[in-house]
Amino acid sequence: MKIKEKCGVFGIYAFDQKWNVSRFVYYGLIASQNRGQETCGIATYNGNEIKCIKGRGMVEEFFTAEKLEKTPGWIGIGNVCPFSPESTNNIQPVSDNKTQLVFSYNGKILNFKEISPNSNTGPDEDPNVAAKLLSQELEKSDPLQATETVMEKFKGAYSFVAITKNGEMIVARDPMGIKPLCIGSFGFDHGAVASESATLDIIGADYKAPIKPGEIYVFTPYSIERKQAFKPQPKYCAFEYVYFARPDSIINDKSVYEARMKIGEHLAKEFPVEADAVIGVPETAIPFAMAYSNYTGTPIEMGFVRTGRAVRTAIKPTQFERLVGVQLKLNPIRSAIRGKKVVLIDDSVVRGTTTRNIVNLMRNRIGAKEVHVRIGSPRLISPCPFGVEVPEKDELIAANLTPEEVSKVVGADTFAWLSLKGVIDSIGFPKEKLCLGCFTGKYPIEE
Repeated sequence: MKIKEKCGVFGIYAFDQKWNVSRFVYYGLIASQNRGQETCGIATYNGNEIKCIKGRGMVEEFFTAEKLEKTPGWIGIGNVCPFSPESTNNIQPVSDNKTQLVFSYNGKILNFKEISPNSNTGPDEDPNVAAKLLSQELEKSDPLQATETVMEKFKGAYSFVAITKNGEMIVARDPMGIKPLCIGSFGFDHGAVASESATLDIIGADYKAPIKPGEIYVFTPYSIERKQAFKPQPKYCAFEYVYFARPDSIINDKSVYEARMKIGEHLAKEFPVEADAVIGVPETAIPFAMAYSNYTGTPIEMGFVRTGRAVRTAIKPTQFERLVGVQLKLNPIRSAIRGKKVVLIDDSVVRGTTTRNIVNLMRNRIGAKEVHVRIGSPRLISPCPFGVEVPEKDELIAANLTPEEVSKVVGADTFAWLSLKGVIDSIGFPKEKLCLGCFTGKYPIEE
């Protein structure tokens, strides 16, 4: 799997100014690193000024105790991202030139060049464009109205959280709700927002609800204002449930774990095969494999042991790093594989290189008797315009080869993808409320 989401956002607002929330943001970002491991940043407001520290690398490596001590404040936001822009100015959170606000964002504004005040806007600068436009509108109107005004200009998929120079925290989600965002609380003392509910769990906040598509929240020292600024037109990203989100998260009020277990059941119903063992590729495909095993009665085996910490090879920036990452993080258990007919379950296949690498390892080095590959997502046939970095169509193995041909390419005995109906039924939303563009080539908004 070689797909990168773009990015993870987090925000926390303490209504008591005695609080220092920088460590809450720090732990929230650690919990969000499934959404990005290349850059990270924290911004806080202490009542007088906004401070922002950001850089390249994983959260626990970049942020030392000394750096966290430099960002005291009772309002904080953060960001993790799966790619590293050339300029540090484009690492999030970003700020406008006058530091009217800091801005953490997930998604893609498709028309950012057209609405940018700067004609030389670069390809990675849509967060900067959004921050600048929001800052300009805040000089003219209150935060709710300013946010609604800029959202009217945006075309794309996004969720964001921002801190203003006046100590307000602004939170918003686009009318399609493609990028997830939810809200939680610590009683009456704090409010928190995050891309995923598991982030709220980790910091001890209570998950309340998803922020609705087209909804805006404004936190002030005395209140939380809320407005349904645009009519919800849900087109929730199906890949959140297949791959991006943590299994312990609730996305759009649907359990990711339950969706993945249902995916495994559908795989078993659609593509059963006589085998000695079911093995899931860690980590995402483990629930698929558990459910496949439960349904078919084929024993599940622990086929691989992860080495080192949880680094998601799918969001590493280069093909070489992804292949090396697979070898480093997944060491096979020989006795679980040797001489057996194995059902190997993974979350997706993009180019097929990593799958071929794993199948070759199992067959030729370990001695599996048969390897039957089952994929817990439909065929990926189209790149995504909304900030998910899927390769171009001519690089996608599913767009160019049949399952039988893919089976030969990766060295498997048989190969099958989950059906489109299977993923829709597993997630539990009607087809019209899901973005399935990477599987169908039809997106809610075209570039």
